[in-house]
Amino acid sequence: MADDPRELVGTASRILARAGHNDLVWGHASARDSADRGVWLKAATWGLDEITPDRVHLVGWDGTLLEGGGQRHHEYPIHTEIMARRPDVGGIVHVHSPYSVALAASGVDLLPVSHSANFFAPLGVPRFTETTDLILTEQLGQAVAAQLGDARAIFLVNHGIVTVGADVREATIAAILLEMACQQQLITSGFHSWPTWTGDVESLVKRDHIYPPTAVRSVWDYLERGLSAQTKG
Repeated sequence: MADDPRELVGTASRILARAGHNDLVWGHASARDSADRGVWLKAATWGLDEITPDRVHLVGWDGTLLEGGGQRHHEYPIHTEIMARRPDVGGIVHVHSPYSVALAASGVDLLPVSHSANFFAPLGVPRFTETTDLILTEQLGQAVAAQLGDARAIFLVNHGIVTVGADVREATIAAILLEMACQQQLITSGFHSWPTWTGDVESLVKRDHIYPPTAVRSVWDYLERGLSAQTKG
């Protein structure tokens, strides 16, 4: 039986909230519709921690609300335009993670000073600087998608991050790893020393050792168990 995209987006949203990516009612996750009608997107006006399957709706490629109720996020073009450009992408996360926003604003590139940064090898995390405002139009969505290229994440400078994956599970883990990597780099920079980081060749090797698909799925299962434990507690 195929995964229910509403369940997945709801679970991903709550995992992101539990991992510290909540920003009041802002931020959203999506999953590609299996019939290619558009994207299953978290509804607006709700916090990530409040998202259940009934608060996820189907948004068509042109922004039309096709299934479900609630208010559509204005930044839906982030999801529709990246998925239109990247057929390999089945899930997207856009959040305003504090350490990621801080590192992006500093003008410093993400460096593999930690295991988590190697998840983004070899392309790293490009920066989108065309605007710091919301991504409200098809044209801006296309510009973000073009700057993202084949990478797994992009910094929307002075705004937030976008992460992508084969499904919303992978995109969620990418957002969590990116925030961990940015925090670790900012801690490193605080020592005002001569930092070291992994070279390009070894970074790719580390990525393949640490983050094979089976490990990524195990991370998702661990995060999902954490939600269940929280609910029982």
